[in-house]
Order: sequence, then structure tokens, then C-alpha cells
Amino acid sequence: MTLRKAAPVLALTALLLSGPPAHAGNTLIAKAQAVAVAKSALTITPDREWNKMGARPGRNSETWTLDGDGLNDVTFYGGIETDRTLFREVNKRVKPLPRFSATMLLPDIPALLENSYRIALATPLMTIESVAPCTFAGAKGVTFTYRFTRPDEEVRRKGEGYAAIIAGKLYMATFEAPDIYYYDRDIASFRALAASARIGATPNP
Repeated sequence: MTLRKAAPVLALTALLLSGPPAHAGNTLIAKAQAVAVAKSALTITPDREWNKMGARPGRNSETWTLDGDGLNDVTFYGGIETDRTLFREVNKRVKPLPRFSATMLLPDIPALLENSYRIALATPLMTIESVAPCTFAGAKGVTFTYRFTRPDEEVRRKGEGYAAIIAGKLYMATFEAPDIYYYDRDIASFRALAASARIGATPNP
């Protein structure tokens, strides 16, 4: 990569790394070992090391990253029950978050994420770009792509998700990163995580 081509990447990295330091409760996730995620029966077997963020976006979720929050984020949602939200409420009285229902159709799940982001991130700049059937965690599921921009920054982000409703509960994994450099570099690593997803598998000791 030439210096001229690298300049936007370096500028973006400097911008994102200038934020607050990583949460003290971060945990290293070892490769090649199945681990239960999001306080649920969903297990993932990573093919490389990841870092689990100490802060969780919701009651039944957790976030992993390779290089830091904002650069490459994978979020797992485990066993979301009917009438539960994906994230913690921001202002339940004025702007309540949408709630999952076991009666939802699989194509409704990307819209659930979109509407949740619009409220939780206070951004109108969220678009679902594609939706297609897939297999996730051994069940019939849906995969989708999206783009969004947070209101406090100019960085455009791309995302990809996989979801399935199993035994009346929602299980989902999403990946998002800046659409310059990081998304293309790390999307294959996320897809490997999604492909390893299982329900009820016993994690290695």
C-alpha cells in the first residue's frame, strides 16, 4: 500500500483510537475452543483469538473485537425471549425500543435490528441493504447486510448479520466495521465465527 493510499486508513485509525481506553473488564477468547456466549446456549468456536468487551449492550448480548471498539465489533445476542429488547432501554417512556416476538417471521429480524439502532444510537442513517435465507446455529435462519452512521461521527459503517429463531428465542450474530479497510479485512473472520455457531454444544473445559 502506497503512502498516499494509506493516508485515509491511518487518519481513520487515529480518529477511532483517540477515544476512551478499552474497558478494564475485557477478556481474551482463545482460538479453537468452544465458548458459550451472551449468557445463553449459543456456543462459538473461534479460529483465532478475540477480545470480549467488558461492557455489554444488552441483558443477553456480548461484544467481541479484534482491534478495539469501533474498529471491528461482533455482537452476539443469545436467547432473546418474547417481549424483550435487543439493547437496554434509552428512554422507555418517550422512545421505547422495539421488542422481539417469537411470532416474527425471519425477514422481520433485520427490521427489528434497524429500528433498535435508530433509537439506541439516535441515528436516522441506518439502512438494511440485503436479506437472504441461510442456516445459522444449525437452524433455518436469515442473513442480511446493512449500513449506518452514528450521529456523532462521519465514519460510515457496514454490517452483516446472521439470525435464527430457535425454540421461540432469537439467536443472532452481527459484525460491523468502518467501510474503509476494516470491513473488508475482517469480514471473513466474522463469517468463520458465524459458521461455528451451535446451540447446546458443550464448551471445552
